[in-house]
Amino acid sequence: MSIRRFTWFSPLAGLLLMAGVSACTLATAGSDHAPLPDPAVDAAPAQGDQVAVLAGGCFWGLQSVFEHVKGVKKVSAGYSGGAANTAEYDRVSDGDTGHAESVKIVYDPSKVSYGQLLKVYFSVATDPTQLNRQGPDVGTQYRSVIFYGNDDQKRVATAYIAQLGAAHAFAAPIVTQVVPLKGFYVAESYHQDYARRHPDEPYIVFNDAPKVAHLKQQFPALYQPDRDVVSVMLH
Repeated sequence: MSIRRFTWFSPLAGLLLMAGVSACTLATAGSDHAPLPDPAVDAAPAQGDQVAVLAGGCFWGLQSVFEHVKGVKKVSAGYSGGAANTAEYDRVSDGDTGHAESVKIVYDPSKVSYGQLLKVYFSVATDPTQLNRQGPDVGTQYRSVIFYGNDDQKRVATAYIAQLGAAHAFAAPIVTQVVPLKGFYVAESYHQDYARRHPDEPYIVFNDAPKVAHLKQQFPALYQPDRDVVSVMLH
């Protein structure tokens, strides 16, 4: 059972979460912690909003990271890789549905490219060297996957993984899968914007908030703070 599935946090659960902090830190990129290179191959210019679907651990953290990227309009937590009739949290958590916890990212390609999203993904959103797990979460539902929606996305993803491998960007091999997107199924409402709505929950504090902090540190030009909500007075 995944640690984050506790609905209450005993002292023991807190210790388990803190123990998972080191496991959840990103793989060291390069021997001197050098930033990842920009993708040498990127998607062709496109008109209108585009969609990227990525998986790599808990979708709470992935959603939180990409909601803070400029040019991203909407991020939804959900499931990809399995059948529609098994796309529900309790079923996916069994680890035998083929689904991976994923996010659907709707973005403006004139402001952020597909290649840039992948650079963020590999830099701060997931550890691409962990097989069928991510930090304290273990199972195939937490695997690292790029679900490509077209040949252009496949070309960019495979080229960037090859580029990172040739540069020895990580101390261990990249195990991220690149597979065709067959469907994305939106997760239950209580999973949407979970990190935003539960910022003080121990799992979020130890595992997901640092990813957003790393995004702000490594990508200051792409980072955007939480969107302001306009308050309207009704008369």
